Amino acid sequence: MLKTKRIARQLESADGAEIAEAAMVLPLVFMLLLGIVWFGRAFNIYSTIQQAAQQGAITAARASCATCGNNPAGSAVNTVITAVMQASNLNPTQIKLPPTIPNCAAGVPCTSCPAPWPPGGCPAPTSGSIYVCQNVQLNPAAQPVQCGSVVSFQYQFQLSLPGTSLNMQQITLSAQAQSRMEN
Repeated sequence: MLKTKRIARQLESADGAEIAEAAMVLPLVFMLLLGIVWFGRAFNIYSTIQQAAQQGAITAARASCATCGNNPAGSAVNTVITAVMQASNLNPTQIKLPPTIPNCAAGVPCTSCPAPWPPGGCPAPTSGSIYVCQNVQLNPAAQPVQCGSVVSFQYQFQLSLPGTSLNMQQITLSAQAQSRMEN
């Protein structure tokens, strides 16, 4: 009983400093937690588009049939990339072209592979908003020569951190992957 009265007296003498401190600290803690969530989401999106690019490069490097030896068109690569992105609830319409042509070993065609597709390596996007370079030399210095495909695109992500200068900022995430052709 005596302890209860002493605690009650101490609570009565509190002048609201704790409330003021909480009012100052809680918004900062909330913004920190919100930032962690949004940057975690951005990292998740980056990981997903890298996986999509890798799956697209694997599809581009693979022949469409075992006997004819031809490569699938850019639409097959686009279909694979769209499927990976939709599996993670990402909007594939936000894919856009990179500002520069990706490094497809400068479009060096492989002499030991079929003719490069598109001709000359990587002069133009092959599926609207994705660069797909097929049958290009991946590493000119490598011996033996390694031929394969390179897929490159960008994804627009809108960051939402209310109360900061980063609120509603468009962040462009780039994805590029390559896959070696198996003979």
